[in-house]
Amino acid sequence: MNILIANDDGVFAPGIQALAEALKPLGRVVVVAPESERSGYSSALTLDRPLRPIQIAPDIWSVNGTPADCVYLSMNGMFDFEFDLVVSGINSGANLGDDVLYSGTVGAAFEGRLMKHPAIAVSLAGPNVRTYEHPADYAQAAQWVHDFIRSGLPQVPPRHILNINIPDVEQIQGVQLTYQGRRLQSKPITSHVDPRGRQVYWIGLAGEAVTDPKKSQQNLQSDFFAIANGCISITPIQMDATNYEVLTTLARQFHAN
Repeated sequence: MNILIANDDGVFAPGIQALAEALKPLGRVVVVAPESERSGYSSALTLDRPLRPIQIAPDIWSVNGTPADCVYLSMNGMFDFEFDLVVSGINSGANLGDDVLYSGTVGAAFEGRLMKHPAIAVSLAGPNVRTYEHPADYAQAAQWVHDFIRSGLPQVPPRHILNINIPDVEQIQGVQLTYQGRRLQSKPITSHVDPRGRQVYWIGLAGEAVTDPKKSQQNLQSDFFAIANGCISITPIQMDATNYEVLTTLARQFHAN
């Protein structure tokens, strides 16, 4: 198996190093990642300047672009072979609920959505992960990803990916298939005046997670619920954001007029 690994934390991030090392027994592992952190870039592609991949070690490449750029280049001619699987991560911090709209980790995985195997986005969720500086801090999560892939990835429809969040706990309490949760409105922006007298703003913190009742029809809980209870969350998400139920309702209204 040829495995492409990308992320949004940068090519030197400890999470991607731990993941690459853990997946090597499964086949050839190639890392193509941004030269520095590109969190919050979602699926953005760089269209206003050329991209410059630089090989910094065998099968490790740095790109002066976004997470999605890295996967796009890798799958469209940068290499003389094809990849079987795209794994994005391990992200330093959770990608839950509405966060997936902004996530560069998820955006990179979506660029691999046409793979023969499902592309996966992997994040380590916990209060202290931003302070982790060594691959060993991500070792448990990386080993779980290795075992998950080795056991045989589940089949999902085309243009879908699996968004996986792994809790930063000593003892994982299990694995839950989850739906994408949601957050309350973001915190207000913070305004300051810089030393030169110019008004500047900081984007506010994300809103609190909404505690939804479980989806009774399928007995499912949200990704937030799984992580809060020490479980790994696996959520299938898709490119097609059309709400077909609303589409049908709107169609009836238009035809009625």
